[in-house]
Amino acid sequence: MSTSREDADMEEEGGLIRKIQANGNKKAADKLIRKYYDEIYVYVFRQTSEKHIAMDLTQNIFIAMLRSIVNYDGKQASFRTWLYRIATNKIIDYYRSQAKEKNHVLSIEEIDIPDEIEFTRQLEIKALLSKVKKYINSLEMTLQQIFRLKFFGDYTFSQIADLLGLPESTVKSKYYRLLKLLREEFKDEY
Repeated sequence: MSTSREDADMEEEGGLIRKIQANGNKKAADKLIRKYYDEIYVYVFRQTSEKHIAMDLTQNIFIAMLRSIVNYDGKQASFRTWLYRIATNKIIDYYRSQAKEKNHVLSIEEIDIPDEIEFTRQLEIKALLSKVKKYINSLEMTLQQIFRLKFFGDYTFSQIADLLGLPESTVKSKYYRLLKLLREEFKDEY
């Protein structure tokens, strides 16, 4: 059950979208972007762990949103859901492109050097996280989307099912099967 405040927010959002679709209204676009910018940035940052990459990707997500907003249909999905779909696909594209590039070599200036025990632990965690991300990025797109939305976006299974147009039971089974695969793949590492 939604409140009158939520209804008013949705109506305002719908008005902004219609203005952008009708004539590319820049003020409406700016207001819509400001409404979602922080939320999308956090979603991206959780997956990249690098501020400048998260900022670049977030900008690309909103550019893609503005380019395709004329095709947005509120009857198909909520705007937030549609925006997260764009964000998830952009993140997947980013990791695909990274897999094709050579590994980045850090300069000594880029590294904060903690004490020896903490440093060793951070390296272990970072190495494992890197392996897990690489493994996730090798999976088919639907599994990547489910994992990213659940793990990084804190979406519920029901929300993911709506977003991807899949039955909730399918989303759950794919997610739990993926967790089992991850446990098996990395059982010796944690």
